[in-house]
Amino acid sequence: MKMVGCLLIHGYTGGPHELAPLTNYLREHTDWEIIVPILPGHGEPLDLADRSYKEWLLAAEEAYLSLKETCDTVYVIGFSMGGMISVYLAAKYKVDRLVLLATAGKYLSFGKIIVNIGEFIEDGLKGNLQENKYFNHYKDKLEQVPLQANFEFMKLVNETRQFLKDVKAPVFIAHGQEDSLVPYKTAYYLEKELASEKKEVVIFERSDHLICLGNDSEVLIKMVYDFLNKPL
Repeated sequence: MKMVGCLLIHGYTGGPHELAPLTNYLREHTDWEIIVPILPGHGEPLDLADRSYKEWLLAAEEAYLSLKETCDTVYVIGFSMGGMISVYLAAKYKVDRLVLLATAGKYLSFGKIIVNIGEFIEDGLKGNLQENKYFNHYKDKLEQVPLQANFEFMKLVNETRQFLKDVKAPVFIAHGQEDSLVPYKTAYYLEKELASEKKEVVIFERSDHLICLGNDSEVLIKMVYDFLNKPL
């Protein structure tokens, strides 16, 4: 019996929780071997000082190779920065299928981050700061992430972007139209640059950057499941 493995890779400053609903669904509805590694310096608490983007690539690569030792077929799913790491793996190892979720193909949208900070201030003046979901998600990270780590993130995107042209695997690309960190038009950039013959792009109108945790998560998860299971 052929074994199937699935590697899920989280985003910059994030952790497995960003992909948890999708991970849990796949574990409940398949018999696949599923790995969701925590990239060096990530998870709780963050410890990104003196971390190199090469460490993040290597950790994901080691997780992929461990799956290949026992699995004939391996799918790779990447969220945000994890999407670009997934592109690197798909190009280097010819993965069987690739899923890119809110993938940071052109950095984060720092202009929109500033807008979010403006919203933090506005909600703070109104006494509603604790209800601002972006504040709650990033409040601890603002103090924990050293500037050098942001440069490493940008290096990773620059380094991995060159591999888009070498990806041949069928790919499913999903992005939230309300994403205020990575503009949703990045999905179309990825579609254009990837060499894959079979490409699907879906834009979810009610979703923001945390696409697996958002308003369209149930639909998204089912579409990813169907993509990975349908004959191609």
